[in-house]
Amino acid sequence: MSDLWTVVWKEWRDSIFPGGKIEYLRPLVFITFLGIVLPFVDRQGWLALSGAMVFASVFFPYFYILNYIGDAFAGERERHTLETLLASRISDRAILLGKVIATVSYIWGMTVLASLLGLVIVNLAKGPGPWAFYTPVSGWAAVLVAGMLACLLAASGGILVSLHSATTRQAQQTLLLGSLALFVVIFFTARALPSQWFRGMSPSQIFLVALLVMALLDALLLGIAMASFRRSHLLLK
Repeated sequence: MSDLWTVVWKEWRDSIFPGGKIEYLRPLVFITFLGIVLPFVDRQGWLALSGAMVFASVFFPYFYILNYIGDAFAGERERHTLETLLASRISDRAILLGKVIATVSYIWGMTVLASLLGLVIVNLAKGPGPWAFYTPVSGWAAVLVAGMLACLLAASGGILVSLHSATTRQAQQTLLLGSLALFVVIFFTARALPSQWFRGMSPSQIFLVALLVMALLDALLLGIAMASFRRSHLLLK
C-alpha cells in the first residue's frame, strides 16, 4: 500500500507542481470553463442539470485527461526516466494503479470543485433571493459519478495505449482516434437496439444503464492494462 501512495504522490506532485508557467494554465482553463463560463451562460438550467451541464461535466474531464494521459509511460520513455522507475522496488501493480488513481482523483477533484464553483456563480448571477442548489441532489451526485467513471475510462485506456507507444504524441493520436471509434460504435449500437428496450425506461433508468456500461468498460480496460503491464517487456522497448 505504501508503494501505491508513493506513486500517487509523485504523480500528484508532477501534475500540481509541474514547472513552467504554461502547465499551470491547464487546470485554470479547466476550472474557468467548467466552473464559471458554462454555468454563467446556462444559469438556472445548470442547476436543473440541463443537457449542457451533464455533457460538460462528463465529457470535458474525459477529453482533458486524453490531452496528457499518453505521457504516463510514453513520456517517461522519451525523458529516459522509465528505466529508473521500473528499476525501483515498487511493484508493477502499484506503478500502474498509482498513475491511474492520481490522474482520476486529480481531474475528478477539479470537476467537483468546478461544480461547486458553478453553483456559486449561478446564485450570484441571479441576484438577491434564497440560494438554490442542484435539483435533484441525487441527480447531481449521479452526474459526478458519471464524471468519475469517464475519467477512469480515459485514464485506463490512456495507460494501456501509453504502455505500447514510443512517444507521447503517438499515444495522444491513438487515444483520439480510439475515442472517436468508441463513440461511433456506441452510437450505432444504441441505434441498432430495439426501440422497445428503452420505451418503458425513464431517463434516470437510461442514465443508470449508461453508468453501468461505463463501469464495465472501465473494468475491462483496467484489467487489460494490468494484464499487459510487464516490467521486463517495457525495459526492452
